[in-house]
Amino acid sequence: MSTETDAYAAEQAAVEQIRTGRERILSELSKAVIGQQEVIEQLLLCLFAGGHCLITGAPGLAKTLLVNSISQIFDLEFRRIQFTPDLMPADITGTEILEETHDGKRKLQFAKGPIFANVILADEINRTPPKTQAALLEAMQEHQVTAAGVRYPLEKPFFVLATQNPIEMEGTYPLPEAQLDRFMFNIWIDYLPEDDEVAVVSQTTSRSNQPIQSLFSGDDVLRFHQIVKKVPIAENLVRYAVRIADASRPGRASTPDFINQWVTWGAGLRAAQYLVLGAKARALLQGRPHVVADDIKALAHVTLRHRILVGYRAEAEGITVEKVIDKLLKTVAVPGA
Repeated sequence: MSTETDAYAAEQAAVEQIRTGRERILSELSKAVIGQQEVIEQLLLCLFAGGHCLITGAPGLAKTLLVNSISQIFDLEFRRIQFTPDLMPADITGTEILEETHDGKRKLQFAKGPIFANVILADEINRTPPKTQAALLEAMQEHQVTAAGVRYPLEKPFFVLATQNPIEMEGTYPLPEAQLDRFMFNIWIDYLPEDDEVAVVSQTTSRSNQPIQSLFSGDDVLRFHQIVKKVPIAENLVRYAVRIADASRPGRASTPDFINQWVTWGAGLRAAQYLVLGAKARALLQGRPHVVADDIKALAHVTLRHRILVGYRAEAEGITVEKVIDKLLKTVAVPGA
């Protein structure tokens, strides 16, 4: 009984950490990052849920600074990998090198690559060929690297945040659907409002950034992952998430007509899984003990925009994937509405 009581007390303490942590995190991040509150919260949801994230945005919007600042708050090791056309898989995962031992013999020793960290910023991931992009697949899905038949586990927590530039597409290699599907969210980051941009320019040209204080540890993050999974959700809300994903797939009996006309490929099973997992994290972050329908609706765009492919007809009519998701949310009935 004592063990169960201690476990329950530890869970309640972790829940309280998440509930009170949001404002503390935002306050600490404000030392380095101004604005972008929605982007920050979506990144935190990914981190608490144990998912990976794709950020799409123009250069110079403080993506690296934001991710580095979050890693400092959670006391996690941060590595940035600049993806280029000549980057090789071994440049990411590591390679075997021949070393001389103390007794004069030689043996192959595995030299770990930059992927052996807690937080990986894969900068401009669409600038490197598919072979190198695929080097991230095993690490993202299995949390391990295999070299010369030997498995090297990655330290947990492990969080990959990849960026891509939506404007400059010349000389890029678009990510295949299989790899896109492994990202929990696709977060769009836009330019700041004028007042925030003035504050950024004033702050960065007048003083150095204040040091970021560590508020949590890697063990706290792993505990948050378990707590998020235990958040209760009604079956009708799980069914709602599944129906949203299912309604995005063309050619099915229950598919809306506009999906058949505009969409060539819909969301898979991971979309519903990440909708539910993200909704659980959002409920905790907002101080609620259970999921509501608004949690799922709020995460529909970041979860679906990289999983739905629009066809030529949609492009001819000026229909974007964002408009498709908007109409999808209006079409699928909300439980209890």
